[in-house]
Amino acid sequence: MVQLDNVCILAQDTEFFGPPTSVQAQIEEFDSTPSIQLSNGVQMPLLGLGTTHSGGYYHDSVVYAIRDCNYRMIDTAKRYGVERELGIALRQSGVDREEMFVNSKLWPVDFGSSVYDACLKSCQRLGTSYLDLYMTHFPEVPNWFVDPRETREETWRQLERLYDDGIIRSIGVSNYSKKDIEDILEFCSVKPHVNQFEYHPCYNPEELVEFCDDEEIVFMGYCPLAKGRILDEDIVKMLAKKHGKTPAQVCIRYSIQNGVPAIPKSRQPHRILENSQVFDFHLDDEDMRALRKLNTCKKKIITMDSIQEKLFLPDGYKLKGQVFGVPQN
Repeated sequence: MVQLDNVCILAQDTEFFGPPTSVQAQIEEFDSTPSIQLSNGVQMPLLGLGTTHSGGYYHDSVVYAIRDCNYRMIDTAKRYGVERELGIALRQSGVDREEMFVNSKLWPVDFGSSVYDACLKSCQRLGTSYLDLYMTHFPEVPNWFVDPRETREETWRQLERLYDDGIIRSIGVSNYSKKDIEDILEFCSVKPHVNQFEYHPCYNPEELVEFCDDEEIVFMGYCPLAKGRILDEDIVKMLAKKHGKTPAQVCIRYSIQNGVPAIPKSRQPHRILENSQVFDFHLDDEDMRALRKLNTCKKKIITMDSIQEKLFLPDGYKLKGQVFGVPQN
């Protein structure tokens, strides 16, 4: 069992419900927030704040998360349309840049020769000279690229160049299947350090998680609350009552206890605080077994159809002015 400041993080004797041994050994502390070590030695917090454009962007809530709730990882993307706003929040929080782990993502329209410049522009909008993690948002190559495989290879070469130049501390992918990653492994010099994918009790892609662990790729989970759809599951509510926690905390704990970094999003300060209070309780074997029974592909939130619909839309299109409270100076 790994203990951090007398808080139980993972149980090594948890049958197949805990993270693989190689993951357990990498759990460390990141400025009082537990973290996991990437294959290149970089430490990534196990809990971060998601900033997708769904529901709008609330500046004060982001500052509160960083300054008062000890969130040390911020996950964003060019397409979310809030990199500039996040840069302002990071500075206003008063937390040193070196204490933060900042992620962003490359939208497919910038694949190929545009990758390097796209990353520099993300850094500029965020007000930082480097990113801790830069990911390709989707594996799908837009149809205006003549040769998809050549485009993927050029994209990865540009990411490796950014990595070698110290502009990004780690390279990642998002929404990549086992086959998508295997394609990269055929030609890459630097393997992906992270694969960000949907993950919650109702959707646990075990084969992909195991594959990533075998390849020393950290599996990172988005939608840990399944956009709220999982919170009314009877077993989740029962476990919340058992532990004196909320259904959301149980779901986030499920991810973290499996060694999967989680990035819940909320615009409400009390929810942001609640989502951060997941390191003071432990789900036992029976709890994990019960949650695992919820797993079904039918409850996956992100579908290929929804991805295809988004691919040709402008970056940040969903915001439509839904940015609240950002200082203009």
